[in-house]
Amino acid sequence: RRGGGKDYEKTPPRRTAGSFVDVTGKPYVEVDTFVPQFDEIGVLPPIGRWDPLQIREQGPERYRRFVEMEIKHGRIAMAAVTHVLVTANFKWDGYCSYLSFPPLKFEDIPAGTLGSWAALPQAGWAQIVAIVAILDNSLFAQDPNLEPGDVVGDRIPWVRYDDPEVKFFKLNAER
Repeated sequence: RRGGGKDYEKTPPRRTAGSFVDVTGKPYVEVDTFVPQFDEIGVLPPIGRWDPLQIREQGPERYRRFVEMEIKHGRIAMAAVTHVLVTANFKWDGYCSYLSFPPLKFEDIPAGTLGSWAALPQAGWAQIVAIVAILDNSLFAQDPNLEPGDVVGDRIPWVRYDDPEVKFFKLNAER
């Protein structure tokens, strides 16, 4: 027994990542969250890989899912910022909704996130959510055989970087 009266010999051993394989195909290694490691795309100084919840140790499938979600949420955030910037400077001509009374024109929708959220009818938001969900589960569905975030495969002509150094630089600079 050591301080505090706890019997450390009866404490179960810490779960290790032993036989897991990483998203990149490399074997898992035990991770110390306090030692900066720069072994993945998007892991940059000064923090390095910071995993206080130890998601990486919970298995490659769970870790990959979190990587995919991080990329997806980043893309949604970029679309939201684009919405705010574009609606502040540009309005379409015509009607957004004929079903509301009085009919709603695009120029009547205020710029910004909260103003446009309140002004657009609920049916309009339902259509936006439905289109995003359909695209996310069909055309832009994540293929488990492709890298996380590569959702288009060869169906859409997309910029690809064959040189690993250029790809590493671009993904770290633009992610």
